[in-house]
Amino acid sequence: MYIGVTADLRIRITQHKNGTGSVFTKKYNVAYLLYFEEFIDIEQAIARETQLKNWHRDSKINLIKSLNPEMKDLSYSFLGQDPETSSG
Repeated sequence: MYIGVTADLRIRITQHKNGTGSVFTKKYNVAYLLYFEEFIDIEQAIARETQLKNWHRDSKINLIKSLNPEMKDLSYSFLGQDPETSSG
């Protein structure tokens, strides 16, 4: 499970789908967006990232399922694409 901060989620999703993100995301094929939060202030975003990284896996899954019960890949709807016709 990958948790990260980005200034542009659209670009980051595309990088992950294309395998051009970080070494970690490429190695572990991190390509699904299950949950995201938006912040105006980068300091708040980094503080939330740090908080979530310290949570146990079960707590992270419960957070995801609270807004995405079926744990569907949200990246296609975020990008305005149809998952059936997208190649990522």
